[in-house]
Amino acid sequence: MFLDISQAFDRIWHPGLLFKLKHALTSNYYLLLKSYLADRNFAVRHNNTLSDHYPIEVGVPQGSVLGPLLFLIFTADISKAGNTTIASFPDDVAVLSVNEDPVSATQHLQTHLNSLAEWYTRWRIKVNQAKSVQITFTTCKNVCPPLTFNTAPIPVSTEVKYLGLHLDQRLTWNTHIQAKRRQLDIKFRQLHWLLVS
Repeated sequence: MFLDISQAFDRIWHPGLLFKLKHALTSNYYLLLKSYLADRNFAVRHNNTLSDHYPIEVGVPQGSVLGPLLFLIFTADISKAGNTTIASFPDDVAVLSVNEDPVSATQHLQTHLNSLAEWYTRWRIKVNQAKSVQITFTTCKNVCPPLTFNTAPIPVSTEVKYLGLHLDQRLTWNTHIQAKRRQLDIKFRQLHWLLVS
């Protein structure tokens, strides 16, 4: 299962982050990071009109050095399970279950997805079910039964893109090689004028 997190850095809930920081850091570091997040405001400009200022109560500053670190602290206690493996990058989360029986693999995944759904709801992180994908990596004809997240069915696919890698259900790398070849062809056409000059 590949889950897509909506606006990962933009949706970090400040009270929840401060709660976790308070329990993870000494008071000096906690107060420093609390002041870093406090008193931030935003306004919207349309043409020559500027709106009122409103407090920013979610998210971490974009492009900051601390942004990824704060996100890691916020998600460090993500729900884990014994029968599955979870790998997360800010907006992409992969949950893997390995079993010869597709039904058992699905049961393990579904149990973990249910606990993840509770965790994401508690910490106010939104998962985009429409962009999330279920895929069965196998050379057999049997595939895993459909999975749900927050009672919504997750689309089943025969290939997925994760952290720049294009993976097909048989893990042949054909899809990845074809995608990279297309990208190289585009770059070659863009730079062709340099070669013929």
